[in-house]
Amino acid sequence: MTLKKNDDIRLEITTLTNQGSGLGRYNEEVVFVDSAVPGDVLEAHIIKVSKNYAIGKINKIIKPSKDRIVSDCDVSTRCGGCAYRYMSYEAELSEKKKYVGDVLQRIGGVDTKPEEILHIENQNGYRNKALIPVGLDEKGNVVTGFYSRKTHRIIDCDDCRLQMEEFSPIIRAVKRYILENPVTIYDEKTHKGLIRHIYLRRGRNTGEIMVCLVVNGDNIPRKQTLIDILTETDSNIKSIVLNVNREKTNVVLGDRTITLWGSDTIKDILCGLRFRISPLSFYQVNPEGTELLYKRAKDYAELKDGEVLLDMYCGAGTIGLSMADKAKEIVGVEIIPEAIENAKENAELNGIKNARFICDDASGAAKTLLSEGIKPDVVVLDPPRKGCSRDVIDAVAKMNPKRIVYVSCDAASLARDCAIFREAGYEAEKVTAVDMFPRTVHVESVIKLIRNTQ
Repeated sequence: MTLKKNDDIRLEITTLTNQGSGLGRYNEEVVFVDSAVPGDVLEAHIIKVSKNYAIGKINKIIKPSKDRIVSDCDVSTRCGGCAYRYMSYEAELSEKKKYVGDVLQRIGGVDTKPEEILHIENQNGYRNKALIPVGLDEKGNVVTGFYSRKTHRIIDCDDCRLQMEEFSPIIRAVKRYILENPVTIYDEKTHKGLIRHIYLRRGRNTGEIMVCLVVNGDNIPRKQTLIDILTETDSNIKSIVLNVNREKTNVVLGDRTITLWGSDTIKDILCGLRFRISPLSFYQVNPEGTELLYKRAKDYAELKDGEVLLDMYCGAGTIGLSMADKAKEIVGVEIIPEAIENAKENAELNGIKNARFICDDASGAAKTLLSEGIKPDVVVLDPPRKGCSRDVIDAVAKMNPKRIVYVSCDAASLARDCAIFREAGYEAEKVTAVDMFPRTVHVESVIKLIRNTQ
């Protein structure tokens, strides 16, 4: 490259990367710039040069894009969580819809154009879950907040605009307990110290709040003091628990929890159904957006009386149970035993009699159903970010369902899997992007695959 570190260049931003960085070309050399918006003309300072690209930061904006806005967050330039907080929301939605369509076509050969992107009205305060790292700054002060982008350096922030407003006073209350009591802070380098994370969950429709401290131990000092501080801070706190994580790992949660006060779970209402949420339960962080996503998935499933739905990766059963009123039978499959127990409890909680749950992998569940003479008419897939394994796709294809509804949090893995499903005889008929995480780079997708009868 002709560019060198510390060069100052004039750069026009033409597009965005999948991580939300602006991309421009200087003498045909690719330059990435954080917090830049397509259409910006910038003076960029080069901070890193590699063989194929350079990274710059904004010195000044020579001519702002028509889509540029002023960020309403004081830490957005340092936190890196809200990559789109400098762009109008209309432009963000357009970029996300375009991204999903482009990736599906480029990687998966899917020519079906996405329908209009679904989104909620409020771009702030939608997160019902917070995982707040706790650490010490260079001066030894306790800090709580968020990791700076691509680092484990904590940006001190008690008031994230994406989180529900009830969380901020609770975070400050926990920090007060830490400061006023003999409590140590976990150090990732030495693996010593007690408090690792503050973990909060709230039921949007019930208001119930769970406060969980992730700790490197089995207990905390003066736990009654913590209980008193928290219950005085918010009367909607119904559960105070410890999550034990003694491992030398970046994984936030351990697999054991201890209830200090109140209930082991909190409750919420989603898609008209009641759910119990434990610290380890999977539960979507944007309930309002989840209802949009699940409704579209239900529309794509087109369930009719007498049809059987197989809900793979069912977790606590939320997506399958939301469709139970339209099916003869719902069969949920999940390899995690605790999730299966949660799913059974949620079915019972809602009086749903036509749902059952199997703790097994995809191929094992397929054998079980075939041995019973059951062939699903519709299969719903909601895998983790890495997508489906080839074994899962093969097992689903062998069951020969009429329709497959695939919910994805990563368009690239979805596109890859769509190409494999095409080899097995399934074509994409409809696709929708759903903005579950406004102001961040993440976007969900739901796609309907139908069996090719030719």
